[in-house]
Amino acid sequence: MNGNDSKKARKQVRVWCDGCYDMVHYGHANQLRQAKEMGDYLIVGIHNDEEIAKHKGPPVFNEKERYKMVRANKWVDEVVEGAPYVTTLETLDKYNCDFCVHGNDITLDAEGLDTYRLVKTAGRYKECERTAGVSTTDLVGRMLLVTKDHHHSSDKTPDREQASSISRDSTSHSPWTGISQFLPTTRKIIQFSEGKSPKPGDRIIYVSGAFDLFHIGHVDFLEKVAALDVIIKAIIP
Repeated sequence: MNGNDSKKARKQVRVWCDGCYDMVHYGHANQLRQAKEMGDYLIVGIHNDEEIAKHKGPPVFNEKERYKMVRANKWVDEVVEGAPYVTTLETLDKYNCDFCVHGNDITLDAEGLDTYRLVKTAGRYKECERTAGVSTTDLVGRMLLVTKDHHHSSDKTPDREQASSISRDSTSHSPWTGISQFLPTTRKIIQFSEGKSPKPGDRIIYVSGAFDLFHIGHVDFLEKVAALDVIIKAIIP
C-alpha cells in the first residue's frame, strides 16, 4: 500500500470547538488554528445570543455577525449555529466528532460548573494553548480606556477601580498597559500564513487599512476582493 492509499484508508479525524466567539480576535484564530492541527475536519459550534445572555451576559456582536466572522476563518470547515453552552457527548456524536478542543482556561455555566465537564469525563476533550494577552473582556476594557497615546507608556495611570470593573479576567493582559504579549515572531507569521507565493502571471491586488477590531465589514470587503479571483496582498500599517 503506497502513501496515498494509506491516507485514504485512514479515518478522518473530526474536531469540535465551541464558544461565543464575540468580537473575534487573534486569540480565537490561534485556538482554531491549533484545533485544526489536531485533526482533519474542524466544526465550530457557536452559541446564540440567548444562551450567552443566560450563562455569561449579553454579547457585543449579535449571533448573525458572530456566525459570519467564524465562517470567514480559513481553518474552519463547518459552523454549527446555536450550539449549546454546555458541551455534551450527544453534540459530538451528532456531528461525528472524535473530541472537543478548548483553550487551557476554565469556562463556567450559569450554575458555576465547567462547561466541558461531560466531555472531559468521557475522555473526549483536548486542550490547546491559550493566547496570552488578549480576550474579549480585555478588548472591551481597552476601548473604554482608550486615548490617543494608549499604546505608549505614560506617567498617567487610569483609575484601578474603574479598570478592575472592566476586566476581571486575571489571565488576560491588563487593558491600561496597551501592550500585547502576542509577539509577531517569524514562527507565528509562518503558522498563520498560507505559505504561498505568487506565480508568474498572477494578478496581485494591494489593500491597506488599520483593521482594528476586525469585524464583518472587513470580512465583506475582503470577500468582495477575493471574489475577483485574484491574490490578495494585505499590508496593515
